[in-house]
Amino acid sequence: MLITVLDKPTFTVGDINLDKIDSLGNVSYYGILGREEVVSACYNSPVVICNKTLFDKEMIEKLPNLKYIGLTATGYNNVDLNFAKERGITVTNVPGYSTVDVAQHTFAFILHHANKINVYDDTVKNGDWLKSKTFCYFNYPLFELSGKTLGVFGYGDIGKQVAKIGDAFGMKVIVHTRTTPKNCPYTLVDKETLFKESDYLTLHSPLNEQTKNLINSETLSLMKKSAVLINTSRGPVIDELALKTALDNGVISHAYLDVLCVEPMSKDCPLINAKNITITPHIAWAPKESRQRLIDIVASNIQAFLDGKEQNVVNK
Repeated sequence: MLITVLDKPTFTVGDINLDKIDSLGNVSYYGILGREEVVSACYNSPVVICNKTLFDKEMIEKLPNLKYIGLTATGYNNVDLNFAKERGITVTNVPGYSTVDVAQHTFAFILHHANKINVYDDTVKNGDWLKSKTFCYFNYPLFELSGKTLGVFGYGDIGKQVAKIGDAFGMKVIVHTRTTPKNCPYTLVDKETLFKESDYLTLHSPLNEQTKNLINSETLSLMKKSAVLINTSRGPVIDELALKTALDNGVISHAYLDVLCVEPMSKDCPLINAKNITITPHIAWAPKESRQRLIDIVASNIQAFLDGKEQNVVNK
């Protein structure tokens, strides 16, 4: 079985064991390719694995031998699912592999804001403690999480994990979600209340027509001036120009983002020079353990397809 794996640098820098995929057939690995290069690499392969490579109708039509597209991701907006289904092509994804990691990154952001470890570490290394007349100093404000309100927008697996961690810190957890969850131990609120009451507002919703530009000048104006916004979901849920304006004018205190509207970050991104913002390069999902789990599930998805017992199919 010919298996073509695209976008290899998006899931490994040589630190992930790929044996489970290699055992399934004659496997070829590629980096980031242009469209014509993708056609050449995949032309004879019935099984293609990818992350962000675009498999639109035009691309799929150029690959007559294609029978299976396996995504090394949860999202699948880079594949024309309907046309793939018309052509009898199975498309699978990997759900849930990074839940604990994205929740962990969310709280890394929250603790970064509350405890400022890096700021105080810098002051010590700059000699400020050597010069101090007292045993400690607290020039930069520290915040206790206990008693603060954690607003969770979206209550899927990641939202639930974040809420659970917030509860363990003694935070007051409030949740807004499209559908009423069963047995939710936290207070369910409407969207306006979530924005108004949250000290930390964290976004964990999919990107769709209802959530695109969810964060805009109107919703930002509802928030406390001391509030912190966190986004580890999808970049376009935020109107980046509106957020820059809000940050520069002190409408909210700080924003922590792991995702942007355009990735990699573009030179004209409004947030490059925004005040009071911390940005990481879409790495919340990327601890080694998470990436190994991802690849192991990808291999399991391929094996299930070959055995005629398809799993994690997104275009049934």
